[in-house]
Amino acid sequence: MSPCNNFGLKLTFIKPKDRLVESILLRDFIPCAALQDFVRKYQVVRFTFEKNISPPVKFHTPRPEHSITFYVRDPQKFSEVNSGAVRTYSPCVINGVYTVPLNRHGGHDFCAIKVVLQPTTLSRLNILPVKELTNNYINTEECLGSRISFLCEQLIQLDELKKMIDAIESFLVQLFNKRCKPLEPIDKASQYIIQQEKVVPLSWLASQSCLSVRQFIRRFETQIGVSPKIFQKLVRLDRAYRLKNNNPDKDWLYIALACGYYDYQHLAKDFKEFTQLTPPAFFEIEKSSPERSFALHEG
Repeated sequence: MSPCNNFGLKLTFIKPKDRLVESILLRDFIPCAALQDFVRKYQVVRFTFEKNISPPVKFHTPRPEHSITFYVRDPQKFSEVNSGAVRTYSPCVINGVYTVPLNRHGGHDFCAIKVVLQPTTLSRLNILPVKELTNNYINTEECLGSRISFLCEQLIQLDELKKMIDAIESFLVQLFNKRCKPLEPIDKASQYIIQQEKVVPLSWLASQSCLSVRQFIRRFETQIGVSPKIFQKLVRLDRAYRLKNNNPDKDWLYIALACGYYDYQHLAKDFKEFTQLTPPAFFEIEKSSPERSFALHEG
């Protein structure tokens, strides 16, 4: 979905016709100007389900992103694919880049506000080794202290989205202004990868970062948590996933070529590597997600 700044919403949203779901929202918002060097977007997800049903499990694809996520209502639980162990997130968590899929288990009243960070923001904060967060998460309170607990309590008391975002932005402005290192050329290179529709040569990215290719790869892995090659693959896969969501009638060859793959088999190889599924099998699972049922999706 395209970002927008229309925050004039209370936490009562779309009323679907399906009797099992009482309300639903999936929307992106751009951050204020003071935060755009640190934050790519906010993603707000809200589902409320009737109490007599079990909320559906969401198959969550790998994402080329670091994030700080606030779970404002019922807890968010998750499990690794092919694992029966279900774990529960803290009210606020920092997630690293994921190269593996997860199953997400939401509650009957699920509300998440995800702060999707610029690729090297966590590294610039210097609060923990970013590599330790790859395919992992941490309770935000462990690295940012009790101020996060206060903010989480504040969010629980609010029912207007604008006030929630304002509270989060006030916290983030103070945090980043106090702790973030200035932008370097390599920080801008990682942002450039996300913005471009085609894969950019590492030699060019390294030169723009004033580094040799070997230095660039080493610095990138330290700051992002994965190699630039893996990161570019995830960016392209994420673009294909979203393009298919926006154009369900387009065949997979069209999706592959539009996203810079050589052919369908090239796309299918990456899908198998990162989702353990073929593209058609993946899309069958995706069609059963609650947001797809109501013509909402992460586009």
